[in-house]
Amino acid sequence: MSDNKSNYDRGDYNKSGLIIFIASFGFSILLFGYLGYIHDGVDLKEVKETVQGSNEMGLAKKEVKKIDLSQITEPWVFSDDLVAHGTKVYATNCTICHGAKGLGNGPAGSGLNPPPRNLVKGGWKSGGTSKALFLTLTNGLEGTSMASFGHLKKIDRWALVHYIRSITEDKPEDDMAELESYAKGL
Repeated sequence: MSDNKSNYDRGDYNKSGLIIFIASFGFSILLFGYLGYIHDGVDLKEVKETVQGSNEMGLAKKEVKKIDLSQITEPWVFSDDLVAHGTKVYATNCTICHGAKGLGNGPAGSGLNPPPRNLVKGGWKSGGTSKALFLTLTNGLEGTSMASFGHLKKIDRWALVHYIRSITEDKPEDDMAELESYAKGL
């Protein structure tokens, strides 16, 4: 039984795999050595200043005013506070498709068919009144890539409506009685 010789020859193992493994392991050791002992690292103070000095939307930095949304009882009525809040909500939820300035040129928008709406031009599919925009944000638009944002709080959706209308050149006038009647019924 000790004379049992298998068909396996010690020279048949994967030499190239072993060489690649040893080379990548050696590279990893060198990289970690460089990062740990030679490289100065990242100055977090510099990163913090860069972040604080820039705006998410690529616009000039503005003084951010603290807004108490709980004091707003009629969010369908235009106010500068709601536009300011809408700017933040837009930066978080809409720039990916509509772009930083609302031109429909966001990074994800290039792959959508039909492309995202240019919010500055308007030309609304479902109308550009505050009520129509609120409904679009709430339900999305069938047959387009405009998804529903009904998961956002009502005040955030109203703030988005005000922000969008503040940047739109071609916007119809709101019928305030109809708008109030609709909004109070929500």
